[in-house]
Amino acid sequence: MLNGFPRGRTAIVGAATFGVGKTPGHEAMDLAALASLRALAEAGLTPGDVDALFIAQPQDTLATLSFAEYLGIEPKVTSNNRSGGSAFLLHLEHAALALDAGLADVALIAYGSNQATASGKLVQTSRPSNWEAPYKPLRPISSYALAAARHMHRYGTTKRQLAEVAVAARRWAQLNPEAVAREPLDLDSVVNARLVSDPLGVRDCCLVTDGAAAVVMVRAERAPDHAARPVYLLGAASAVTHADIAAMPDLTVTGAAQSGGRAFAQAGVGPADIDVLQLYDAFTINPILFLEDLGFCAKGEGGPFVEGGRIGPGGSLPVNTSGGGLSYCHPGMFGLFTVVESVRQLRGDAGARQVAGAKLALAHGNGGVLSSQATAIFGTAETR
Repeated sequence: MLNGFPRGRTAIVGAATFGVGKTPGHEAMDLAALASLRALAEAGLTPGDVDALFIAQPQDTLATLSFAEYLGIEPKVTSNNRSGGSAFLLHLEHAALALDAGLADVALIAYGSNQATASGKLVQTSRPSNWEAPYKPLRPISSYALAAARHMHRYGTTKRQLAEVAVAARRWAQLNPEAVAREPLDLDSVVNARLVSDPLGVRDCCLVTDGAAAVVMVRAERAPDHAARPVYLLGAASAVTHADIAAMPDLTVTGAAQSGGRAFAQAGVGPADIDVLQLYDAFTINPILFLEDLGFCAKGEGGPFVEGGRIGPGGSLPVNTSGGGLSYCHPGMFGLFTVVESVRQLRGDAGARQVAGAKLALAHGNGGVLSSQATAIFGTAETR
């Protein structure tokens, strides 16, 4: 156990999605269940084999109870930690600890949302604080716009550099047949798009879709019995810095600076070793902040770092190879999709978007308004 974490002693043996885009006639729990059945089938398992259940549904505060009932199971370990989009990477961290301790044998982490067909817009699950409400912010975009504006003011980051993030995501999405937005997108179209909350325009914002994802974890010694190419969890860490954006200690520094450092220490690797990154890109400012805070470039250099297609197909650092929340899907919370894409890349199952020779992947989740950060590092058998 390295730095308190069971490095490489648990593995993902099933990872699946379902209903990405729009799925009329399905409730959120239906979608989560169908993704879970796919992930379990990949591992040669059934719902009855699951004895640890992790799920966070925005509209269901007792999701572990209702989902266990839906699947017809009686798990020994449950959690519905609700930290926003980072929740599912927290679940990874906690599932690894529970499995390694022998508290359970098969952990299922699941999420589903029918947000697009149910409401057609982003569903709010929290309200502005008494200190922010008088200013009538657009939640959550106004909070991210504040972070973007501060980064631009302090470091000279430009709207065109933000646009580089959106264009790179779209180019990856064009290689992903499951992606929702695959039409061409250029820098000018992003920069000149309708303004939503200054300085962020509509193309700086994530999609609103339906969709579900699920992963299945077991202890490493059991992994070869369930998957030809298990993906091992080498490190996982998290950090919370605030709730409301008005209380964020520094609008240009996120908790990823803490979670990333701990995850790298657990995994025994550094940024230069990572082959592919999946970063929670609810807004274009996010990957710029996370690239800096995770150590892929210095603070303030995120804007220049992403220029010239560096993080897109053919670039030197593959980021959000599925198309991310900006172009692949964003069903309310995107965290678990970063994990599924990491697994697909390390298994070599990503098709036209496959990063050749990928052995180490980093997934990063973001919750609230840059409030909760969670980082996970995965590896193939040879990196374990």
